[in-house]
Parts: sequence; structure tokens; C-alpha cells
Amino acid sequence: MNKKRIAIISVAALIAIYLVYSYFSPSSDGEMYVTTEVKKGNFVSEVITSGEAQSTSLKKIDGPKNLRKFRIREIKIQDLVPEGTIVKKGDYVGRLDPTEVNEQIIDARLNLEAAQSKYTQQQLDTTLTLKQERNAIKDLSFNMEQTKLELKQSTFEPPATIKKLEINLEKSERDLNEKIENYKIKKRQANAKMVEVGTEVSKIKKELNDLLDLLNSFTIYSDGNGMITYFKNWDGSKKKVGSSISPWDPTVASLPDLTKMESKTYANEVDIRKIKKGLPVKVGFDAFPDIEIEGIVTDVANVGENKRGSDIKVFQVMIKLNETNDNIRPGMTTSNKIITFEKKDVLSVPLEAIFSKDSITYVYKKSGFSVTKKQVKIGDSNNDSVIIIDGLKESDVVYLNKPEGYETVQIAQLN
Repeated sequence: MNKKRIAIISVAALIAIYLVYSYFSPSSDGEMYVTTEVKKGNFVSEVITSGEAQSTSLKKIDGPKNLRKFRIREIKIQDLVPEGTIVKKGDYVGRLDPTEVNEQIIDARLNLEAAQSKYTQQQLDTTLTLKQERNAIKDLSFNMEQTKLELKQSTFEPPATIKKLEINLEKSERDLNEKIENYKIKKRQANAKMVEVGTEVSKIKKELNDLLDLLNSFTIYSDGNGMITYFKNWDGSKKKVGSSISPWDPTVASLPDLTKMESKTYANEVDIRKIKKGLPVKVGFDAFPDIEIEGIVTDVANVGENKRGSDIKVFQVMIKLNETNDNIRPGMTTSNKIITFEKKDVLSVPLEAIFSKDSITYVYKKSGFSVTKKQVKIGDSNNDSVIIIDGLKESDVVYLNKPEGYETVQIAQLN
């Protein structure tokens, strides 16, 4: 009895070894046959992209906005706190290069000294000229008084002498009146010149004060609380020490709102047709592999752009994060799993198990100790698997590569 049992076990073992060997034995060229079972469950199609976290709302920290008034086209950033620095309102952020403004301040001071000297000279000239005119008026007044006195004392003089004195008195009165009118005119002229040179002095003083105020504004302070991030130029490069700002783009840095974050990513021409607004997204972060945040597609670009360094067209996709996390910072690399569709309780097999010939889709199905070529009807697919609509059932075993010797076997078609 024991011998019989041992014999049965031995035969079964040999058969098992043979089956295992036949199942996994390599072909003549060394190929290993790999199989898998048809699985039933939830089928998810995802588009996986890499992106960058950024804030949807940020406060710009600007340099001086009146550079154009002083004919300054651009100015370099001389110093800037490290990106990621936490600041409070009023804290130091950076400093701009004051070289060009300092040159204008020196010129303005020289111009002010020249204008003040001209003002003083005009003031002295005016004082002297008007003093001379006032003395001339006094001299004419004295002469007229003297003539009046002589006329008064000439009662008994000949008529000719009296007439001459009357003529002299009339002439003195006319000269005095004319001199007084001239004095008034010269005084107005002098006042006008003083106003002119005084206005020039005031103008240069104001310009100098404005330049000094501008110089003070070259030291940048934060106007809010938050974390400093470097502002990006139109070409994607960040403004940093040595970069320039202009009157048209005076932003030096920014304070992002970390409670309002999004992921900016790009999809290729094949994947973009699957992506639309409202699709759910699972957003991961390379810096924190254990963090995954739910998101939603908020914008899909209609026009593609060339990927930097290649001719590949990509389309921008914006993903809003539905949650916040204190560890997430702008600029972090994100891994975005955009769920394009999800179906429940469906059959699926790996893409490698599907073959086709003459528009017929089929699989190599394991049937006991043999292999059959079975036509299947497939549905949607993702990057790894495809849905089986008809032709297979759950737990059926299919080959992931072609078994040798079955290429000419007829395909069992669907009913």
C-alpha cells in the first residue's frame, strides 16, 4: 500500500514538474512565457504629469514706480534676501543699485549751487539798481524844491527871470514823474527776474528732494507678512541679485498666499485630448512623498507651445489644490495624476496581452494544457491595461507574449 502511494505521488510529482517546465520553459531562442489572469475591479485611466506648485494669489513687492520720471530705463537688484525667507511687514527685503541716481543727485546739487549763486547775484544787482533809481528820484525832488523856493523869492525879479524859473519847475516836475514811473517799471522788472531765478532754485531743490526720496526707496521693505519668493520674468527666469527692473515691470519679489495653491503642468499632444476642466487630480510632491492632496483641473490651454529645448508641442494645464498643507511651498515639483475616467467592476488585462491581425483583436488564452487564440472585444485603455468587453471572463489566464508554434492557429471568433 505504501509502495503504491509512493508511486502515485512520484508520478504526480513528475507530471507537476513537467507541467511547470512546459508552462515556464523558454523557447528555443531563450524567451520566457509570461502569463497573467483576467482581473475584475475598478478601472482607472490616468494622465501623469510633472508640474510646479505656485500660489494663485500673491502680493507683489515693487521697487520705485516713478523711475520713468527720472529718465531711468532699468536698474539692477544689488541685494535680495534668500528665497523662502519668512518676513513681517516692514522687514528688509532687498536693495537696488543707486549708482545712476547718485550721479543725478550730484548733478542736481551742482545745479542748485549755480542757481543759488545766480539768485544771490540777481538779488544784489536788483538792490543796487533800485537804490540808484531811488537816489535819482530824491535828487530830482530836491531840485524841484529848490526851484520852487527860488520862484517864491523872485516876486520882484523881471518877468523873464520868473518865466524861466516856472519853466524849470515844470521841467523838474515832469522829470520827477517820469523817474517815478521808470522806477516802478524797473521794480516790476527786478521782481520778475527775482521770481524767475527763485523759481529755478525751487525747481532744482524739488528735483533734488525727489531724487533723495527716490534713493531712500531703493531700499525695499515688505508691505506684508509671508514668505519671500523670487518673481518670474516673462521667459520663466527668476529675478535675483544682478537682475534688472524697469518702469514697466518694477516688481522685485512677491509674497504668495500659501492658502491658495495650484499646480502648473504641461501635457503632450496625445494626452491633452483626454484632459478637460473639472477632472479630479491627485497631486503628490517630490519633496514629501507621503503627502497627497486632492485637486481639480481648472484650465486647459487651447494653444500648444514648444517645450523648451525641443520641438515637442505641450499644452499648459492648471490644477487647483483643494486642501492646504504647511509643508507645501511655491516652486516645489509636483506629480499630478489626472483621472480622465473611472469604471467600476470591469474586466481588464495588460496591454501586452492584446494582439491583432486583420482588424481582429485577440489574446492567447491558456486552456488546460493547451493554448487557444481567442478573439476579444476591447474598450477603453490606460497606460498599462485595457478593458475587456467580451471574449474573456474573470480569472482566465492569458499570455503576455506570443507562445511559439501558435502563430498559424485559427482564431476562435466571438459568437
